[in-house]
Amino acid sequence: MSTPEPEHSRQISQWDLRNRSAEIMDGLERGERYAVTRNGRHIGDLIPIPRRRGAVSRAEFTAMSRGMPRLDDRKYRKDTDHYVNDALYDPYERAYSKGEFTEDGK
Repeated sequence: MSTPEPEHSRQISQWDLRNRSAEIMDGLERGERYAVTRNGRHIGDLIPIPRRRGAVSRAEFTAMSRGMPRLDDRKYRKDTDHYVNDALYDPYERAYSKGEFTEDGK
């Protein structure tokens, strides 16, 4: 049973893949797709991985942000104070209790 070839792919043989691998890898980096054959039968596909985007431009960020709801900073702070107990996470309390620090700084 043969799998269908991807659209817009170049057909290459197993021999081509072995002997022209650097050229084929360069093609993949350029976005080319390859259908690999063995004895004339399609056995697999080589497709480029999607490129990761770097930074988003200011214009793109502005366009994406237009539909987002506004943040009420006072309500956010009130919710944070209600649900997060900062006293539980005091990094100095543990050090003072172990005697690593003293009140006078010595």
